Amino acid sequence: MKSLYLSGLLVLGCAVAGCGGGTTPSPSAVSSAMFTALLLPSSEVPPVTGSEANGSGTATVKFNLAKDSAGNITAATLDVTVSVTGFPSGTALIASHIHSGAASENGGVLVNFGLSPGEVSFATGTGSFTKQGVTLTVDQANSILANPAGFYLNIHTTANSGGVARGQLTRTQ
Repeated sequence: MKSLYLSGLLVLGCAVAGCGGGTTPSPSAVSSAMFTALLLPSSEVPPVTGSEANGSGTATVKFNLAKDSAGNITAATLDVTVSVTGFPSGTALIASHIHSGAASENGGVLVNFGLSPGEVSFATGTGSFTKQGVTLTVDQANSILANPAGFYLNIHTTANSGGVARGQLTRTQ
């Protein structure tokens, strides 16, 4: 009888332990989205003229997205790589951003990549830079994902502080 009593307590204890009343939150799903932009001085508004007008570049932007179980973005960062060529030797970037705005208009800075003036310099007029873990708000990520063509990436130099080359974002993945 004692053995039956102890077995019953053991089963009851296991059942109670398994029914803790709380639920373990499911981990956030992590996903990504990829964008590119062709950076051209002729795409600036107004187009760039002078010694930096022959430069060009490409940008690759990867969004790193955390999502809840319903698929809603809960956190976002981005990684960006910008490569340029054809600029005068010694060209130094003073800033790089994602702006809101269609191809024919200038818009405000939405996401700043955090370049310090002079941090990126191209001794031969060719080179690249990478920034990782740039924080996005959920609203910024959702806005760009909903309409990438409504946003552009540009780079700024001392000679063209308003922007030397820009390109609209295009989603590739």
